[in-house]
Amino acid sequence: MSEIIYLTDVAVITCVVDKQHSDAVLVAARDMGARGAIVHSAQGWGIRERLGALGVAVETERDVIEFLVSSDQQDLVFEAIFQTAGLDAPGRGFMYISSVDRAATYVPEAVRKQLDAELE
Repeated sequence: MSEIIYLTDVAVITCVVDKQHSDAVLVAARDMGARGAIVHSAQGWGIRERLGALGVAVETERDVIEFLVSSDQQDLVFEAIFQTAGLDAPGRGFMYISSVDRAATYVPEAVRKQLDAELE
């Protein structure tokens, strides 16, 4: 069994958006450097029929999209998602960032050697 390589300085960006905006959010995040995402469907509860005095109908079918990004990328990705999903409008969704203490995954040998050389 090989040694575990811990990834640090990472964050999870979680975004809850209308299903119709999911593809655009994925593209925007990828363009800002996010390399992978987990997408799953969700249905909310709460204010279902109407939102505020404007009487805007709220769709409760949502996609929850999670991105694992480096800490130095998190602000760029977060802002791109916010703008793309139009989260400044009522009923469009929300997002947040969570810190990750450590993560682990397969790291190719070539990348490991490059990282070791940079650390020396």
